[in-house]
Amino acid sequence: MKKLLLAVTATSLMSFGLAAQAGDVAAGKATFSSTCVSCHGEQGQGVVGPKLAGQSASDLQAKLHAYKNGEQRGPMTSMMAPMAAGLSEADIQNVTAYIEAELH
Repeated sequence: MKKLLLAVTATSLMSFGLAAQAGDVAAGKATFSSTCVSCHGEQGQGVVGPKLAGQSASDLQAKLHAYKNGEQRGPMTSMMAPMAAGLSEADIQNVTAYIEAELH
């Protein structure tokens, strides 16, 4: 019985943790519209910047964190680093949730 209770508790906590990190799609849309759309396009199709549509939230988060940490990620780093620096962790979670959920 203890093992079952521990398993249920652990599963519940893991599910809660994943949900808490999922991000707010509506807030992400607002961030995308004010910060990303001019370079990545309204549908994330890419304009000056690369296509974001179809990328996973986890991949996009890794890229944004790298830019925010000053890591060189390619020829667009000089444009992206200042943009990422202005994003909070919540902004990153939200905007990547929006891209993953709404831009295909």
